[in-house]
Amino acid sequence: MFEHIKEFFQNLIKSRIFVFAIVIIILAILLIQRIFSLQIINGEYYQENYNLKIEKTKTIYGTRGLIYDRNGEVLAYNKLAYSVTIEDSGEYDSTEEKNASLNAEIYELLQELDENGDEITNSFGISLNDDGKFEFNVEGSSLSRFKADVFGHSSTDDLEYNSEIGGEESQATANQIIRYLASEDHFDLNEEDYEDRNNFYRILVIRYELSQYSYSKYITATVAEDVSEETVAFVKENADSLTGIEISEDTIRKYVDSEYFSHIIGYTGKISTEEYEELSAEDDSYTQNDIVGKAGIEQIMEEELQGTKGSQTLYVNNTGKVLETGETTEASAGNNVYLSIDKELTEVTYNLIEQELAGILYNKIVNVKSYNTSSVDSSDIQIPIYDVYFALIDNNVLDLSTFGDDDSTKNEKKIYNTFKKKQKSVLKSMKKVLLSDDTDFEDLSEEKQDYLTYIISLLKSDGILMTDEIDTTDETYLKWADGSISVYEYLNYAIEKSWVNTADFEVDEKYSDSEELYNAMVEYIISEIETDSEFAKEIYYYLVQDDAVTGTQLCMALFDQGVLKDSGDERSNLASGATSAYSFLKEKIKDIELTPAQIGLDPCSASCVITDTQTGELLACVSYPGYDNNQFTGSVDATYYASLSSDNSLPLYNHATQEQTAPGSTFKMVTAAAGLTEGVITTSETIKTKGVYEKVSPNPKCWIYPSTHGSINVSEAIRDSCNYFFYEVGYRLSLNNGDYDADQGISTIQKYASLFGLDSTTGIEISESEPSIADEYPVTAAIGQSNNSYTTIQLARYVTAVANSGTVYNYTLLSKVTDSDGNVLEEYSPEVKNEITEISDSTWDAIHSGMRMVVEEHEQFDDLEVKVAGKTGTAQQDTSRANHALFVGYAPYNNPEMSIATRISYGYSSSNAADLSAKVISYYFGETSAEDILTNSAETISDNSNSFGD
Repeated sequence: MFEHIKEFFQNLIKSRIFVFAIVIIILAILLIQRIFSLQIINGEYYQENYNLKIEKTKTIYGTRGLIYDRNGEVLAYNKLAYSVTIEDSGEYDSTEEKNASLNAEIYELLQELDENGDEITNSFGISLNDDGKFEFNVEGSSLSRFKADVFGHSSTDDLEYNSEIGGEESQATANQIIRYLASEDHFDLNEEDYEDRNNFYRILVIRYELSQYSYSKYITATVAEDVSEETVAFVKENADSLTGIEISEDTIRKYVDSEYFSHIIGYTGKISTEEYEELSAEDDSYTQNDIVGKAGIEQIMEEELQGTKGSQTLYVNNTGKVLETGETTEASAGNNVYLSIDKELTEVTYNLIEQELAGILYNKIVNVKSYNTSSVDSSDIQIPIYDVYFALIDNNVLDLSTFGDDDSTKNEKKIYNTFKKKQKSVLKSMKKVLLSDDTDFEDLSEEKQDYLTYIISLLKSDGILMTDEIDTTDETYLKWADGSISVYEYLNYAIEKSWVNTADFEVDEKYSDSEELYNAMVEYIISEIETDSEFAKEIYYYLVQDDAVTGTQLCMALFDQGVLKDSGDERSNLASGATSAYSFLKEKIKDIELTPAQIGLDPCSASCVITDTQTGELLACVSYPGYDNNQFTGSVDATYYASLSSDNSLPLYNHATQEQTAPGSTFKMVTAAAGLTEGVITTSETIKTKGVYEKVSPNPKCWIYPSTHGSINVSEAIRDSCNYFFYEVGYRLSLNNGDYDADQGISTIQKYASLFGLDSTTGIEISESEPSIADEYPVTAAIGQSNNSYTTIQLARYVTAVANSGTVYNYTLLSKVTDSDGNVLEEYSPEVKNEITEISDSTWDAIHSGMRMVVEEHEQFDDLEVKVAGKTGTAQQDTSRANHALFVGYAPYNNPEMSIATRISYGYSSSNAADLSAKVISYYFGETSAEDILTNSAETISDNSNSFGD
């Protein structure tokens, strides 16, 4: 037996297995020894000195360049600020854990932001409005791009049917997108888990922003900008528990006197997908977290203003704490941009516009409930005081949402209770109308028609009535359009024809019949209009008209809500009846405590462009009203943007470069130049004018009809703005071998209008509407009517060419670009578009003489030392609204230095535009100081509607 054991061990030792086993045992002993050393002998030491290092590259942003006026006055600068950022740096065992952790962490942060008065950065394409409803805040191609981003498509062409929303992605409503993103498959957000919808919405916004960087860890998304010191302290003190949330030192863009320059300068904001694709194609340093110019000069000069990025390598631990710093590449500041415009001239002109508009309003408001505009001339239209009462509601001067608050005043609560009683009645009647086929639309009361019209527009804007699907040639649709069927019949038919998107109705479309779908639609409508602030305004309109809510109550609410400050006993005088609401509001408008922009009634907008006639430099390009582009910096304040979008004064619209109207009689210098140069009239020839021009049909009239201007020459015709004279010139330009040829007349007028630059945009860098020279009716086109249509800046270039006798410039808003050290990199100046060599000196003299006589006839210029030449004009756009008022001119008359073009939209009389222009010219030449001319009070100007023609 011993021999057998001995033989076994001898064979074992000789085998390969034995050798392998010995090696394994030795390695195991070494491993055990090493583990013992690390964990037992040296464990405490290594535990104290252990750190996980993660390498990150931090982008260092260059400071954005500054924007100055022509004199070096700062218009846009950068302010040091702190931002809260978040990155997806956490480690999670499952998507469910990740969603729960991130949602809870963001919610905790939001509570702190709210406590400290800080707001999140929000560039999400859906807003939560004051009514608690989700709505798109982008449209057109931007909306399609947003939907493509939400559904994960690189192109809008890839939008398709999506089973998660139960329909086409391209037709997805705001509610559908919110539900899609909040679902378990995405952010796993339940609205019921939070105190209010706003918390749910803001978490979703931040999660969406963070999801845009899900492909790359350690890319930060900005949660909030320019936060308070309290928020900074909170984030830093809770760095260990707030995974991925940090404070970054940043700069935010600030604008000086923003409302004066907002249309020109624009604003900055987070780069969009489209902007990223465009900019990164030229410069690969752009990232999807950059702040770029979004409009105006900020956008046009983006590459100059944007600084060069730097970078820094950081090593952080698993909680994001920086352990050490690596290589650093410094950033460099962007270049500075100087504009051609004059800051002080712009601001004075803007304020003069406001004073002029306030004066017109003051003169036109009358103490009546309504006014029939169809029975009077446009220049005689009055403004009923009841329109002003309702304007306080309609143009959001008063905040309807606070009337029913616990801390509202007795007066506000009384208004609110009256509204709620009326609203209950309206909702009941609307539901009855919607569920009944008894009454055609045309047979309903005007009030109910207004309510239903709003409901249909609401269904379209909500995407329920799909406008792209509606067949506007369908017989039933046409009956609805002319009011000969009921809303019940129309909407049921729309469901039958699949014009209705039923995704937002609480009913399963697969298992429902049309009646159930329609009933669900009615419930949806009633639910929507009950909380819709715009529909509430429809109700308030009739409350005001019926004196259920009085003008006195609304005026008192101005004090209740802090719109006006009570200087003593004003509110009590209103309450007691010692002061009427009519006289109170007129006085507040006169003192510009309530501005024309706030009231939002005609006239509430205007524009003025001033040019150096010798160089073609733009000195001022003013659009009233403006807006505060500081509230658009970084991300657009959704509430503020919504208020601007619904503002009746159109503050987002550049009235100087985008608003087009007929030029009226300001066009007559073109016709005079054409007539004299083509030889159909001479400078000395007189034409016997009549009140009615009978050579064409229908017979156009002169503004002075039934009087006449007698026999006058071309200069006197410009002075008198005689339509008859210029009808005759237009007619003669149309004669072809003695026969009237309208095409020839239009062609000739177009030729001369083109010589003055009226055939093209002016060359300015910001958005500008295309001009339109008339292409029909040469006789009326000759006096600036027909379908002539130009912007104020286009008229400014035209009158500048008249002033300097034929040099037409292409404008620029830029003066120069310098680096951060002040070294000039590039200079800009207006280019000469063309010289009008076809027009003789005698023709220019005749035109200039006529324009000088125009001004001599207007008393507004009597006190000026500088001699001015100009031309007034009125342009009718809507017979139910006042005419547009225009003036173009230049000074000094003998050696022009500056030109001016002014348009007051729906400004009644051209005399009003002349009055405004005279004040601007007085200031420009130093005859009146800003302190003297800016009275902050409307002038009770005389109504010279037809004193000097149009």
